[in-house]
Amino acid sequence: MVSDRSLEVLRVIVQDYIASREPVGSRSIVERYSFGVSAATIRNDMAILEEEELIVAPHTSSGRVPTDKGYRVFVDQLTDLRPLTSAQRQAIETFLGQSTDLDEVLARTVRLLSQLTHQVALVQYPTLGHSRIRHLELVPLSSTRVMIVLITDTGRVDQRIIEVSDSPVDDTFLAELRARLNSALGGLGLTGAAAALATFGDQFAPTRASVVAPIVSSLMELVVAGRQDKLLMAGAANLARTEEDFSGSIYPVLEAIEEQVTLLRLFGEMAPGPDGFSVSIGRENASFGLGETSVLTSGYTASGGDLARLGVLGPTRMDYSNNMAAVRAVARYLSRLLGDDHNDDGR
Repeated sequence: MVSDRSLEVLRVIVQDYIASREPVGSRSIVERYSFGVSAATIRNDMAILEEEELIVAPHTSSGRVPTDKGYRVFVDQLTDLRPLTSAQRQAIETFLGQSTDLDEVLARTVRLLSQLTHQVALVQYPTLGHSRIRHLELVPLSSTRVMIVLITDTGRVDQRIIEVSDSPVDDTFLAELRARLNSALGGLGLTGAAAALATFGDQFAPTRASVVAPIVSSLMELVVAGRQDKLLMAGAANLARTEEDFSGSIYPVLEAIEEQVTLLRLFGEMAPGPDGFSVSIGRENASFGLGETSVLTSGYTASGGDLARLGVLGPTRMDYSNNMAAVRAVARYLSRLLGDDHNDDGR
C-alpha cells in the first residue's frame, strides 16, 4: 500500500521533474520540502513508489522520474488546479470577446489556448448535425461570379465563390432565387436542408439551370461539410520546443496530429468525468500514435445545446495544474460566449 506520505513524495517528484526535466533524488526532496523525516525514509518511500511502477530510474543515478502510471495518479488524486491570474482571465475575455462569428471565435480560441499553455491547442466544432439554417445570402461579385453565404443558428458562417454562367448574372432573378432558397431552407436542420436541395432545382425552367444548378450544388457541398466533424489546431511549433521530452523522433507525433480523423477518434474515446473534464496520458494514447503525449480536454456548449470539446496536447512532462485550469477556464468562457450570442440573436 502507498502511504499518504509516499503520495506526497510522488507529488513533489512530478512537480520538480516537470519544472526541471531532471531526475529527482531523495536529497533534493529533503532539502526543498519539509517532510520532517530523514533522507533514508524518503528513499524508502521512493522504493515503494518504484515497486508500484509510479516512478522509475532513467539511468543509474539516484534520481527518479514519473511513469505514465505516476502521472495518472498525480492527475487523479494529487493535482491542485492553479487558478489563472487576473491577467490571464482578462486576456481570455478580451481576446475572445472581439470575435464576430463561430469560425473566428474558434480560431481565436486555439491561438489563445496554445499561448496560455505552450502546448498544441485543439478545438472541435460543435456537432452541426443539430444546427439549423438561419439565412442564405447570394452576393453578385461580377457578371459571372456569385458568393454564397450560409449562416446557421450556431453562429457559423460558411461562404464560397462560384462561377454561375457564361452570360451576365440577372440580379432580379438572383434576388428571387435568394428569397426562394431562404423560404425553402430557413429553419431546417442540415439533414433536412440536404433533402430539400436535392429537388429544389426542379421548380425552375431549364433556361435557368446555368445559374440554379451550380448554386444548389455548392450549397449541397456546404451543408454536407457542415454535418462532418472538424477540428482546428494551433501551436504545433510548441512540440518542437519540447523535443527533448520525446525518446525518439518528434515527426511521428507531428504526423499523427495532422490526421483530423485520428484526433477526433481520440476525443471520442476520452470519457469525460462528472465535471466534463478528461485526461489521457502516455500509453493510453499509444493506439493513436501518441504514446508519449498527454491530452487534456473539456467540453463546451454552443448555442442550441450542441456539445463539443477543446483541449491541449503535449508531452507527458507537462504542467498539468496550469494546463487543466486554462482548458477549463477557456471552455467555460466559450460556452458563455456562444450561449450569449445565441440569446442576443433571439431577441
